[in-house]
Amino acid sequence: MTQAASPCPRLIAVVGATGTGKSEFSLDLAEALGGEGAEIVNADAMQLYRGMDIGTAKVTLDERRGIAHHLFDVLDVTEEAAVARYQEAAREAVRDIFARGRHAILVGGSGLYVSSVVYDFRFPPRDHALRARLEAELEDEGASALFARLRERDSETAERIDPRNGRRIVRALEVLEQGENGHRASLPERPVLWREGTAIVGLRAERAALVERLDRRVERMWQDGMLLETARLREAGLERGATASRAIGYAQALAQLNGEIAEQEAIERTQALTRRYARRQVSWFNRYAETRWLDTPLAPTTAADIAASLRD
Repeated sequence: MTQAASPCPRLIAVVGATGTGKSEFSLDLAEALGGEGAEIVNADAMQLYRGMDIGTAKVTLDERRGIAHHLFDVLDVTEEAAVARYQEAAREAVRDIFARGRHAILVGGSGLYVSSVVYDFRFPPRDHALRARLEAELEDEGASALFARLRERDSETAERIDPRNGRRIVRALEVLEQGENGHRASLPERPVLWREGTAIVGLRAERAALVERLDRRVERMWQDGMLLETARLREAGLERGATASRAIGYAQALAQLNGEIAEQEAIERTQALTRRYARRQVSWFNRYAETRWLDTPLAPTTAADIAASLRD
């Protein structure tokens, strides 16, 4: 298919909870926009990692229909996924796609990552010396002590952070000690679009149907080789990864590999965490006032309708 440049490239975000068919829909949409040309940019934090395929339902090279994909498989599992760095890389990818006269389709369910690109979203500065000191204190005193300090100084920020997540606690304290007013890595009250004309398409499913779909998907992950994939990633340093090692499914598979839990428990824990994550995603994306919501399952004709509306 010959792809001609679009006279007015658009940024189109495809969002929604895990299991709602975002990847498939984004491919349908890209094909429906084929006359103008479209490329896909990843906004799933765990799909940034090389080798994390089964547990993230990553679209394989053969499944990409010849459509260019960006920011997939760009990190080793030992590296930390940081949203501020992702924002810079994703926006650069979007600008490059626009320069080729093509639409950019941002697809993923990591709310903070999507927001960092779609909205005028600015991050507090980093202080490496301060960060090193706080990380040393985390090692000496533990996450609970630092979380208590954070809660005393900024209870609102503390409410948004898992008390066991030492990395996020350190980052919040780093921001506070630089004099910033709270940890601003959250969706602003009245977000402003980064690019005028951005379209946001949200996919949603009836709750009971989505829960059933997610539970079956987790079972298929183990059937398709989740444990073997995790074993290979462990050899590549997965357990040393600050971000990747905590990914839903992989953390439970690691526990199974280490003999801490049996397979059925690993599956059931992953199912429960996946359902909880989907609820958080729904809450996050429901705040996107500009979103055009579509109910799944979706037919390709729906993507064609969306493509036609973008040309208006």
